[in-house]
Amino acid sequence: MKGTTRIQLSVMMFLNFFIWGGWFVTLGTYLGKALQSSGTQISLAYLTQSIGAIIAPFIIGLIADRFFPAQKILALLHIAGAIILWNASRVGDFGSFFPTILIYMIVYMPTLALVNSISFRQMQTPSKDFPLIRVLGTIGWIVAGFAISFFGWDEQGKEILLGNTFKMVAVASLLLGIFSFTLPNTPPAKKGQKTSVAEVLGLDALRLLKKRSYLLFFVASIAICIPLAFYYNFTNLFLNEKGMQKTASIQSLGQVSEILFMVLMPFLFIRLGVKKMLAIGMFAWALRYVLFAYGNIDASYWMLITGIVLHGICYDFFFVTGQIYTDNLAGERFKSAAQGLITLATYGVGMLIGSLVSGPIIDAYKTTDNHDWKSIWLIPAAISLIVVLLFLIMFREEKKLKLSEESTEKSYSASPIT
Repeated sequence: MKGTTRIQLSVMMFLNFFIWGGWFVTLGTYLGKALQSSGTQISLAYLTQSIGAIIAPFIIGLIADRFFPAQKILALLHIAGAIILWNASRVGDFGSFFPTILIYMIVYMPTLALVNSISFRQMQTPSKDFPLIRVLGTIGWIVAGFAISFFGWDEQGKEILLGNTFKMVAVASLLLGIFSFTLPNTPPAKKGQKTSVAEVLGLDALRLLKKRSYLLFFVASIAICIPLAFYYNFTNLFLNEKGMQKTASIQSLGQVSEILFMVLMPFLFIRLGVKKMLAIGMFAWALRYVLFAYGNIDASYWMLITGIVLHGICYDFFFVTGQIYTDNLAGERFKSAAQGLITLATYGVGMLIGSLVSGPIIDAYKTTDNHDWKSIWLIPAAISLIVVLLFLIMFREEKKLKLSEESTEKSYSASPIT
């Protein structure tokens, strides 16, 4: 791969995740403090991610794969996204904000697959080249968090300034939209071919559920994403109510941890195997919520920081391992369909259920000034612990899986969130 192409892809990946990380992390605080939204409303706003994840395969499978070059679709989506994001910074109530962010997530979520598709089509050895490109996405997410804290938009008493994050990422989205027209040409891969709805949604891979072990993993994936919604939706609001300063940059430590454990994944996977890796990832979620429940800004500050840093284990050990496990079990014909199915199950169904469940719970524990966070966090901790215990009892690894070059490639390409 040419050096110029590598730079282009790196810039593309950096900006694509900078845009998402620039508003997604602090959304709960912005809605709760600036727009005076309830916990249920905050969850509904985050639920738009799941709707976008469900709709995205149709845009990719029925349009990008058949009719138009991927880089041109990416350009148009980001230019449209820039307009929507700028408008999101100007609305003053949840009733106007919700449809705005819903439309945006439907526009944005397909870009996660598009940037991967554009990257892979330019690489001769994706398993070696792609990680170095994809890590720029995580760095973009981290830089967005530090930028928010640098400008002081997430400081106590200034949460209303978080609306500026939408303007910041709107500019970045416009830049990426224009820049995308200069990316290497990526023509539609299935032009002239018929594509069924079942293929687009990955339903051809449902045959994997005939394997008892994979069925248990599939159900566990949906179940563990229910407590995961508590983390994504409310951690920033929680840390702000606890009195933590510069929360956006501190939360970025989770992505730093993710990079570290991603490097260690090949070594750990070979030594521990699928079951132990998945179980450690799920247990880390339970531990993180317990640390949040008992942590504070004073003597137990370390608990809050540890809970954030555990993100690397939570994400890499479960999601990346699960994607490798799926890739190894799927036949050659259904590898892509299987990855699409598990993504739909987790970020679609699981996170959707989690968003619907978490909001009312947050509202139920609303106090005069803030929330009873100890009681709140013990609920997802209990859910996570139950899921991991049932998984350990019932899951049986049918065969020893190897971390192949192709499965490593799939694990990176199917990871839509940091």
